[in-house]
Amino acid sequence: MNYKNMINQSVTAAFDRIKKHVRKTPFERSAMISDLTGADVWLKMENQQHTGSFKFRGAINKMFTLTQSERESGIYAASTGNHGAAVAYACQILSVPCIIYVPENSSEAKLVNMKNFGAEIVVHGKDCMDGELKAREVAEKTGGIYLSPYNDSDVVAGQGTISKEIESQCDGLDAVIVSVGGGGLISGVGGYLKSIWPDIEVIAASPENHAVMIKSLEVGEIIKINPVPTLSDGTAGGVEDQSITFEMCQEFVDHMVLLSEQEIKSGMIHLIEKERVLVEGAAGTAIAAMIKMKDHLEDKRVGIIVCGRNISLEVLRKIL
Repeated sequence: MNYKNMINQSVTAAFDRIKKHVRKTPFERSAMISDLTGADVWLKMENQQHTGSFKFRGAINKMFTLTQSERESGIYAASTGNHGAAVAYACQILSVPCIIYVPENSSEAKLVNMKNFGAEIVVHGKDCMDGELKAREVAEKTGGIYLSPYNDSDVVAGQGTISKEIESQCDGLDAVIVSVGGGGLISGVGGYLKSIWPDIEVIAASPENHAVMIKSLEVGEIIKINPVPTLSDGTAGGVEDQSITFEMCQEFVDHMVLLSEQEIKSGMIHLIEKERVLVEGAAGTAIAAMIKMKDHLEDKRVGIIVCGRNISLEVLRKIL
């Protein structure tokens, strides 16, 4: 299936729907990363988005597509933190309650973020996949709405509004680098950018410790992996069977890069110390991919999605 036209239309509709509620985040040239890599590197600062990550775009777009009765039936989600905070804030705006399922050992910073927006937190399972299955099960039993972090066309379209902004902030890119968990962000961003700039290279970046989408793309089907802790906790979690994002990633992703924990740490430190930008591990993963692919990307204009800033003091101390 050709998703490009569908993504273009759905992202455009989502942009019109949510533009009054999201921040148009800066798209800034990084002189330091450009000098380091020999490329012309631009950073899309989604760490400045409401709730501290890009996830708010998808959540608020999905909530606006629901009827009032659907919203009031109960909103359920599963999250390592950022999606949960995004759903909680979107529900707060619309004055409806939500329940978020989180895995054991979730980042305290992200749990606090969710609670601050009024979410009810339920701890369940070892990773997001366990929580997703439970949240979906409870939503079905109670007649509520399960809001997927990635396996939902409205969520994908909401995340893709980032690229609609990029379109207005520059006159073209040769490549874009996106950190990948369930694939919602890269499907929306990559799909829209491919629809307007067909020759753009879409690069997926994941931690070696938890690269379920990349491993699935390599073998041509969605697989399960044993989760290993990673600094890039925002990309941790499994991919649902028959997720729409798998086929989208098959169509849109040109290159896949796996990063070690040391490489991710270095990417985070570069942004925090040299760029004076607060970021979480998933954003460091994208920067690390740029550095790792610098020979391939030399002399090219590259956009990097700096996807979030929700990092705990404990992790910050550990990497510094």
